[in-house]
Amino acid sequence: MKIGKLPEPALIRSVLKQVNHRREEVLVGPAVGQDCAALSLEADEAVVLSSDPITGAAKDIGKIGIYVTTNDLAAAGAEPVGVLLTIMLPESVRECKLKTLMQDAESVCKELNIEILGGHTEITKVVNQPVLTVTGVGKIKKQDLITLKTIHCGDDLVVTKWIGLEATTILAADHEEDLKERFPDSLVNTARSFEQYLSVIPESRIAMEHGVSAMHDITEGGIFGALWEMASGANLGVDIDLKKIPIRQETVEVCEYFHVNPYLIMSSGSMLIATKDGAGLVKKLEAAGIHGTVIGRTNNSNDRIIRNGEEVRHLDKPQSDELYKVV
Repeated sequence: MKIGKLPEPALIRSVLKQVNHRREEVLVGPAVGQDCAALSLEADEAVVLSSDPITGAAKDIGKIGIYVTTNDLAAAGAEPVGVLLTIMLPESVRECKLKTLMQDAESVCKELNIEILGGHTEITKVVNQPVLTVTGVGKIKKQDLITLKTIHCGDDLVVTKWIGLEATTILAADHEEDLKERFPDSLVNTARSFEQYLSVIPESRIAMEHGVSAMHDITEGGIFGALWEMASGANLGVDIDLKKIPIRQETVEVCEYFHVNPYLIMSSGSMLIATKDGAGLVKKLEAAGIHGTVIGRTNNSNDRIIRNGEEVRHLDKPQSDELYKVV
């Protein structure tokens, strides 16, 4: 495709026609010449916003982008309403790939009951592969808004599902042939299927009903990064049992193959939750078919401790995500 703004015929057939799901809050949505979206909210509601670029994946970025950004909204306790998509494409990309990206994004939006509100699509020389930036818009009752500042000393820390889900599915998709030379097809196919777990909206709803101090989507920097950020944001210490952090064997195998640390790698699909009653929350999650584990507690020190049996270590400040060593 030619450098510049996407031509109107291509915009209509490969972008706008792929957007079908609608919500009643949306007053103005995507259209030719329409640069802004408009939403209607109740008087006691607040708007929650989040934005994420997707640069660590070559495949399935339409799906991953929607999951990652709506997870941030869910971690704030908000109900996702819609997303704005900024798509930057190199000249070499064919229009059919753009159409697939939009179809993937729309399929997840339909699954999550949210709407693509608008955005921008451009062909440019400054990128060598498709780059997607997703801005999410959510809503919440003002009195229900939570932040890391609302975490209490002595809160249990719960991790949902398993760490490393996002990175595992990305690596399995982008390096499928290489992995199948080393591992059984069944292991690689299972790793790819982790995409089904990437939304944390279901567990966020259960957690909000149960009662939580705060939630944090485990993204760049993995579980260790999320623990550091939660402790830093709350100005509290944490004491964590490494052996209790849940991880799938497929993630262990894939990370060992690429020589990356699964505790420091992108983990969207897994939520870190601070709550007074971790055991009660885990019970409710398990009743809904969502795996949950209490991995530790907060405390009033400044120490961020990881215990592995008799070995004790302190968390380091988050560094570049391990996935970037591979991609």
